[in-house]
Amino acid sequence: MDEHSIIICILLGIITTNLIRVVPMLLIKGPISNRFVRSFLYYVPYVTLAVMTFPSMILTTMSPLSGTIALIIGIIAAWRRMGLFPVAAICCAIVYLMDSLIL
Repeated sequence: MDEHSIIICILLGIITTNLIRVVPMLLIKGPISNRFVRSFLYYVPYVTLAVMTFPSMILTTMSPLSGTIALIIGIIAAWRRMGLFPVAAICCAIVYLMDSLIL
C-alpha cells in the first residue's frame, strides 16, 4: 500500500466515524418518545459489549472448552448476584485450572 492510499483510508475512516455521530444530532431535534426506539437505544451498549466479549472469552483460552465452562459458571455466579471481581476471579481460576489439567 502506498502513502496516498493510506491517507485516503484514514480520511474515509474519519469521515465515516464523524458521520455516525453527527447525523443523528442533526436529524433528531427533540427527545425520543417512541418506546421501541428508546428501548432499542438503551440495550445497544450491552449488546455491543456482549458481541465483543463472549467470543474472546471462549477463543482466547488454550482450549475452547475451558473458556465455555468458565463462561457458563461466570453467568451462574453473576445470576446469584456476585460482584464483578468475584465473578472474574472465579472465571480466571476455572480457565487456569482447566488449561493446567488439559496440558
